Amino acid sequence: MNNIKKLLQTRLGFFSLAVIVFWIKTYIGYQAEFSLGVEGVMQQFILLINPVATTIILFSIALYFKSSKKAYIALITVYTLMTILFFANILYYREFSDFLSVSTILGAGNVAGGLGASTFALLHATDFLYLVDIFILIALLATKKVTMDKRPFKKRYAFAATIVGFTLFAGNLALAESDRPQLLARTFDRNYIVKYLGINFFTAYDGYQTAQANQVKANADESDIEGVLSYVDEHFAGADAEMFGIAEDRNVIYLHLESFQQFLIDYKLETEQGEALEVTPFINSIYHNADTQSFSNFFHQVGQGKTADSEMLLENSLFGLSQGGAFTQVGGSNTFQSASQILGSEKNYTSAMFHGNVGSFWNRDNTYKSMGVDYFFDDESYTFTEENTLEYGMKDKIFFKESVQYLEQLPQPFYSKFITVSNHFPYPLDEANVDFPAATTGDDTIDNYFVTAHYLDQAIEEFFSYLKESGLYDNSIIVLYGDHYGISNSRNETLAPLLGKDPETWSSYDNTMMQRVPYMVHIPGTGNGKIHEEFGGQIDSLPTLLHLLGIDTKDNVLLGTDLFSENHDETVAFRNGNFVTPKYTVDGSTIYDTATGELIVEPSEEVLAEVEQLRIDVNTQLSLSDSILTSDLLRFYTPEGLVTTNPADYDYRDQLERMKALNEGLGTEDTSMYSQNGNQSTVDLYKTNAPELLVDPELVDETQPAETEAPDVKGAE
Repeated sequence: MNNIKKLLQTRLGFFSLAVIVFWIKTYIGYQAEFSLGVEGVMQQFILLINPVATTIILFSIALYFKSSKKAYIALITVYTLMTILFFANILYYREFSDFLSVSTILGAGNVAGGLGASTFALLHATDFLYLVDIFILIALLATKKVTMDKRPFKKRYAFAATIVGFTLFAGNLALAESDRPQLLARTFDRNYIVKYLGINFFTAYDGYQTAQANQVKANADESDIEGVLSYVDEHFAGADAEMFGIAEDRNVIYLHLESFQQFLIDYKLETEQGEALEVTPFINSIYHNADTQSFSNFFHQVGQGKTADSEMLLENSLFGLSQGGAFTQVGGSNTFQSASQILGSEKNYTSAMFHGNVGSFWNRDNTYKSMGVDYFFDDESYTFTEENTLEYGMKDKIFFKESVQYLEQLPQPFYSKFITVSNHFPYPLDEANVDFPAATTGDDTIDNYFVTAHYLDQAIEEFFSYLKESGLYDNSIIVLYGDHYGISNSRNETLAPLLGKDPETWSSYDNTMMQRVPYMVHIPGTGNGKIHEEFGGQIDSLPTLLHLLGIDTKDNVLLGTDLFSENHDETVAFRNGNFVTPKYTVDGSTIYDTATGELIVEPSEEVLAEVEQLRIDVNTQLSLSDSILTSDLLRFYTPEGLVTTNPADYDYRDQLERMKALNEGLGTEDTSMYSQNGNQSTVDLYKTNAPELLVDPELVDETQPAETEAPDVKGAE
């Protein structure tokens, strides 16, 4: 005991005590206050150690002071500031299920409006435990229980402490990267940064990114938008006369098919018994439907942001960023001219996004507000249990069923998107939901991909049945799209035999063709559907949709072109600068003939010149998109009629109650499905065979299809 007391009388001893106490406090707070999704021994260990490194680094500042008194004051000051930051994050997380960003701290996020009025309501009786240690440390010094060490403290020891902190951080980062590759490159969720590297690092990293972004934005002015507007004007493709307005005033329902690639369409998996089973029979029927415009050469164009990048492309006709995710880096602070904002301004659409995952994932909660999305139904809107969720959120069948209580309350016309997650890498699915055989390549990721894709197909079928039963089907345009690849290039050679390909001759051309994803525009009652061979990408989705809804896009900043237009640009740019056209497939310096897949070994001067011009066009499109996002250029341009939105005006809490109150206030002008159904809910019309929702899941016959019949879809094969 005397040895411990003697140690505490030294500056290094008191410093060590402060580090240990703050470390313990932080770890307890992690476990008690935040839902970080920690899984497995490795993540638990990383969570345990992640407060140590930054705590040592920051506390070591006090060791550099020559004056003993100043050193102790500095340590208590740093300790107090770090405690305030930590406790502020606890309060903020209780209210918003998110962490404080630097822009929020500085006031850009309206902290006072978000927290000030409700701070007392957020306090818990046990919160004093997060603050009492400060007073204990001060009391130890004030009462002389611990005397200040007045001996000189050598700077090399202070420097050594700092080096120890950075060394520990390097180890922490290495462990984090081993468990979550590209953690900092992609930064897709603040929860992940905190879970792996801690709140202090998150705050510093967010501050660095904020400073960089602010500097770029500060250097931009109105003249920078001119080049963008010139490109958009020259690149514009007018609408096809027969297709323009064909879906005018209809509800828009986007069905986001997670990790769904084009090769799944009409694909039959051969079992070990030699039986060929259709993986996605219902989606196939929609693809070939007489009311569906389907595209066989439609490519995803995402970068590191993957799913969120696909949303950026579809919602804004802009690419994700070359590094990291646009949603996380600029989503909460930029000016957008999104589908929600355009449709709301032009046609008085209500917009809603549905996603059975945490709202902060990919910073959706903030980005959607910047994009003027009226409603966002995230995990707070769904009933999560261990049985009905997977790693990336709620199982699709349950997700769709629980979503209809909100869908029926949306004022019509509405613009909506449902983000599925069950067909997500690494494609796990519990035994109760498996009624399709896995492949037998030996690669679990590939083998299970067909199982979860089949489950997704059933979920989509059940949702279509509801749309028809509720009456929403006939007055809607339903767009089904794949967001990005499901099988990565590194696994394609293993997949090749299932596709009738030779792994030995698999090339980068084949990898490029594997980036095709479904794109189907289903417009009930039109009867003019076909399968289009035109090349296009996700950048083209928004101008295509707006023209179908009868909205002229001449004045909008859209980098894609209408897929139905005779002037549609069929050059599909990929985020890494590669591209594909109906004529050429270009991967770096390698050129293939797109029609045959043959490598052009010795391209002529004419071919080289043509490819070089295409490369210039692709780089121009990508660089303009980057400029728009990094410099926030859309703040300098507002087309006539577009209503500007303020993110602070959007609130994603208590949404069902607010929708009901809004509809009641509208009286006879209420256009929701609930109102049109005589103020009777349509929820009971939703039928599913999800075993999690049955009274006794053990009684489920897993060989049977969904309990509802396939919807009566005109022209289905």
